[in-house]
Amino acid sequence: MRPTLNFFLPTLLTVSLALVGCVSLAPAHERPAAPVAADWHAPATGSADARAAADLGWREFVTDARLREVIELALAQNRDLRVAVLNVQRAQAQYGVQRADQLPTVAAGGSQQAQRLPGGLTGTGEAAISRQYTATLGVSAFELDLFGRVKSLTDAALQQYLATEDGRRNAQISLVAQVAGSWLTLAADQERLQLTEQTLKAREDSLRLAQRLQAGGVSSTLDLRQAEATVEQARADLASLTRQVASDRNALELLVGSPLQAGHWPVAGSARPATLTAELPAGLPSEVLLQRPDVQQAERSLQAAEAQIGAARAAFFPRISLTASAGTASSALDGLFRAGTGFWSFAPQVSLPIFDAGRNRAQLKTAQVDRDIAVAQYEKAIQSAFREVADGLAERATLGQQAQAQQRLVAQTADALRLAEARFKAGVDDRLATLDAQRSLYAAQQGLVQVQLAQQLNRVTLYKALGGGALADTTAATATRQSGA
Repeated sequence: MRPTLNFFLPTLLTVSLALVGCVSLAPAHERPAAPVAADWHAPATGSADARAAADLGWREFVTDARLREVIELALAQNRDLRVAVLNVQRAQAQYGVQRADQLPTVAAGGSQQAQRLPGGLTGTGEAAISRQYTATLGVSAFELDLFGRVKSLTDAALQQYLATEDGRRNAQISLVAQVAGSWLTLAADQERLQLTEQTLKAREDSLRLAQRLQAGGVSSTLDLRQAEATVEQARADLASLTRQVASDRNALELLVGSPLQAGHWPVAGSARPATLTAELPAGLPSEVLLQRPDVQQAERSLQAAEAQIGAARAAFFPRISLTASAGTASSALDGLFRAGTGFWSFAPQVSLPIFDAGRNRAQLKTAQVDRDIAVAQYEKAIQSAFREVADGLAERATLGQQAQAQQRLVAQTADALRLAEARFKAGVDDRLATLDAQRSLYAAQQGLVQVQLAQQLNRVTLYKALGGGALADTTAATATRQSGA
């Protein structure tokens, strides 16, 4: 028995492993040509020696300490990102299940069989009880992967796992951008609310002055009604912005996934930028787009579809499976491992498809169409990424000029209000000119806040569109995969 166990199964396993994965019928992967232009169709400014967005981690890009803490909370608490992480773990486990099919499953077992025969069947006239004990070690239905079917399925599972990991990285970068954008929007709305409160106070002062002048017969009732109208408009704006700030806070807490403390909210009136103000270099589309995790995810899905073609092609060829076992049997438990009680069995099986009503051909066609779909989705991912970057660069080229013009407009309308008030006090103009100047200054100040917000959001959008932090995150993800594989 001992020589049987020591030599039979190890020899069988060695031969089986040597025959595994001899051929792969999957098509060789070739990255599809990017269906986009060679440049961004927009001014790609930025210092040549500046760090690329892909090399810049989000903690380096975000300069405001409060916003950095909020993003940290979101990365730990956001439920969508948590689902993305769990999907990675699930895909990793599925890859482990599929990879296990490449190796034989060896199982040990033991059994007892007892049988009682009546006296009429024993030949001796007396009932008899017989017992049999067995102990086995064997391999059950292990497929020799001569044509790479199992290997192709394993490769497909691996690429799906890696695609899920790329999806997790894309979800993380998107979450960072969403939290930053929501936080900056809240900060801008708080500033607009503060500006409206100040405007309301100034208009109420003007209303009181108009009431005194009207009571003294200096101004008309029309001037009073116009002053009252500007106050009510400011009160309506105040109510609207108060509601908007509350909505912004709720949206930010939903992104973060937990309530925020007082020290996490943006400070109204703070002029410091929350992110790096240096322009990120755009680089070439052929280099930048391939660094984005969503593009890498699309390419991984394409490679998985190509591996499925290999598995579908292998289904046309014979499938060989091995079932073998070796063990010992005895009628007495204490004699189970004595000399001369060993046995073995070897049952190879060959399955050759002859007629399947076109099933294998249809499965191959399905796999090929899935590959074509994956190619189209990859190309669409490239095109969408190109548009995001091109739009961001086009906005960056004009927002600076718009902000400068808006700042000059604020200065000019403020000076116009000063002159209108002086002319009104001198009796040169009526109250209407002052009210018009007040409304113009208020609108210009609100517009400046909006343009400054657009500038900050543009920096965040470009950071994400250019694959912000992708290379640094790829290094961490690779280390995680190697430790968990």
